Amino acid sequence: MRTLSITQLCLMTITCLAALIVGTGVTWAQGKNPELEALKKEVQELRRRDVEKDKKLEELQRQIEVMRSQLPAAEKPVTPETALEQALKEIEAPTQLPATTDLLSRQIGGSTFRLIDISLDGLFAAGTSTKREATIRDLEGGDHDPRKRGFTVQNVELSFTGAVDPYLTGEAHIIYLIDPEVGDTRIELEEAFLTTQALPYGLQLKAGHFFTEFGQINPQHPHQWHWLDQPVINTRLFGPDGLRQTGVRLGWLTSLPWYSQLYVGVQNATGEIAASFLSNDEFFEERPIGGRPFVDRDVRNLGDLLYLLRWENSWNVSNTVTTKFGLSGLFGPNATGRNGDTRIYGTDLKLTWRPATHFRGWPFFLWQSEAMGRDYVADRFSDGTIDLPRKTLRDWGFYTQALYGFTYGWAAGLRYEYASGTGASVLTYNGRANDPFRDDRHRISPLLVWHPSEFSRLRLQYNYDRADHLEHQNAHSVWLGVEFLYGAHPAHRY
Repeated sequence: MRTLSITQLCLMTITCLAALIVGTGVTWAQGKNPELEALKKEVQELRRRDVEKDKKLEELQRQIEVMRSQLPAAEKPVTPETALEQALKEIEAPTQLPATTDLLSRQIGGSTFRLIDISLDGLFAAGTSTKREATIRDLEGGDHDPRKRGFTVQNVELSFTGAVDPYLTGEAHIIYLIDPEVGDTRIELEEAFLTTQALPYGLQLKAGHFFTEFGQINPQHPHQWHWLDQPVINTRLFGPDGLRQTGVRLGWLTSLPWYSQLYVGVQNATGEIAASFLSNDEFFEERPIGGRPFVDRDVRNLGDLLYLLRWENSWNVSNTVTTKFGLSGLFGPNATGRNGDTRIYGTDLKLTWRPATHFRGWPFFLWQSEAMGRDYVADRFSDGTIDLPRKTLRDWGFYTQALYGFTYGWAAGLRYEYASGTGASVLTYNGRANDPFRDDRHRISPLLVWHPSEFSRLRLQYNYDRADHLEHQNAHSVWLGVEFLYGAHPAHRY
């Protein structure tokens, strides 16, 4: 027996081991294949189900979007995206707005113009005085003041206001009065004018028949007054109806860093509504200025017209306090002769406090004052029986008033007035102390106000008068005023 070498023995051993490994591996592989196939099928089934689920989800999402698109706009959920979309739609809204059915309104551009606002305001008073009625009419010299014991129709005003077109607005105010002495009804055209709305450079033109914009009280209608009667100095310088006339006024809003406006105006100087100027003989029969005779004077040139110059300013002192300050001047001829002329000058101040937490305007505090004077240069007069020298009559005075709205609808106030002058009143009066419209005079007037609503007002006012022309110099008067308003009345200027 041949002996195997060690090398041959090793090779035979390795060969046997390899054969054993290969045979074992084949047998194991053949035994595991069914399970592998099952796992592969299971994986494929899961993948198929995922694909189906994805398809179902996509289909459901599509159905939801379709249903959302079919919902009304108001029912769509509000998201930042939908809000932005809605805002863009509103910005791009068609300029063709629905036609209004209101015959008094017109759509011009993007705004609705009210062509006519109509309103009626009634002022009535009742009261008494320690003086007789003839003296009361001197103490209460304004046509809209309470002027007799018992009842007075102070003023019934019918107003028409509105836009003429995009460039002009118009106003007309017609008033009704009942003469306290004879009971006749009077109808007057108080104002009728146009105002421009589109002039460049801050300019505004007013043309027509209107109150002269001198100071605070004169441009106002009687229902704008806080007290029942107009101040004494206003009655003396501007007459019973205030100063108003036909003409034009140019306003210029300056470029100063606060509200500052200049007014230049020219108006007729004739008629009883221009009492300190050319006036008329009927006015002079009732209350001749300084007792001077009336001299008829034609309008010959521009020098016979009435000229206004006013500068008014306003500042917000704080978030709750506002002030307004003005200077005014008037120049024109008067009715004492060819060379007679009149100069009126004045200053006014108004302060208003209203807290940020106010309720419909209450509480509030208002302080308002005006001081004004007149140089009435009376021309020389001679008719063979009367000989009067040229003379300058100076009259001046002021009022200061404070009103406190202490609780909603209620307010209480106090006004003090003083008026005086120099230069004698002649003829009828025989001295300034006998002239009820030029003597030295004080008046104190406490006031209580109740506003049941924005459209009605009740006022109780007491007047203590001390005047040189009065017997015993004193007078006590009590007046109760009732006011009502209906219709659309525009807000008045501050």
